Amino acid sequence: MTISNRVKILAAAGVSGLVLGLAGMGGALAAGPGPETCTKCHEDEVASYAQSVHGQKGNARGAADAGQCSSCHGDATEHVKARGKAPMKNPGKKTMAAGESNGTCTACHKSDSNRSHWEGSTHQQRDVTCSSCHSVHAAKDRVLAKITQPEVCYSCHKQQRAEVNRPSRHPVQEGKVSCSDCHNVHGSVGPKLVKRDSTVDTCYQCHAEKRGPFVHNHSPVSEDCGNCHNPHGSIGESMLKIRMPMLCHSCHTPHGGQVVQLAGQGQTTAQLSATSSGKSGINYTQGRSCLNCHTQIHGGNNPNATNPPAQFMFR
Repeated sequence: MTISNRVKILAAAGVSGLVLGLAGMGGALAAGPGPETCTKCHEDEVASYAQSVHGQKGNARGAADAGQCSSCHGDATEHVKARGKAPMKNPGKKTMAAGESNGTCTACHKSDSNRSHWEGSTHQQRDVTCSSCHSVHAAKDRVLAKITQPEVCYSCHKQQRAEVNRPSRHPVQEGKVSCSDCHNVHGSVGPKLVKRDSTVDTCYQCHAEKRGPFVHNHSPVSEDCGNCHNPHGSIGESMLKIRMPMLCHSCHTPHGGQVVQLAGQGQTTAQLSATSSGKSGINYTQGRSCLNCHTQIHGGNNPNATNPPAQFMFR
């Protein structure tokens, strides 16, 4: 469809160049020339806009039914008179202050509960604009699709890009998990913009079997999954920050104060003896290490206080 035909369709649908009010949006529409005038100089922009979500007809909340170009760019009367020499309001340009640019978008998108914590959020305080992530004129906004969304986030979050390419990770590259599954980039009450009130509650959205309640809870698990795991990816299995048993020993001393050693590494005494209580120094340094015995690491349900005690996380 040619641009001229699109303009004819817009005119037939009753889209005028001068708009008086924002229906259903609680604000006044900017008056000024409509898309039929803008097309003369901005043919590509009007064409892409017509294919975007904002250009959809029949959407009472959309710009197509609420002023077209003037909804975001303001009154272009002087701009047209000056043949493009007079400046225009352009939320997509860095020359516009971040607060003013975002204000253009929040004029319509402020009632969404997902954006209720934008003010004061990390992105807002660092002058990130809506156009930094969103492509308003594009037929498909890359940040709204799971498979392409991470690449948009990686433009700022380089460390996370590297971590997602490590051996143990979430299936982000396959498009099964995206950044917005865990984070609310428009602001939240949780740490690091996680969607729920805490990191553990956010993880429990998928890992409900780790929620409990257990007879004996493992304190680091209840506090923050990030104590042991790097959710973006690691070189250790199960996205552990460091491999076993070193991870456990960052909180727990080795059994009986033994120095952890691998077989054949110069042990001066037998690993199993009458005084070692049957605990093998080799057993907890190889294979699944601590998990060879302590299988219920996220929480134990054994009610017996003595054989074996629940606090040891045995099965």
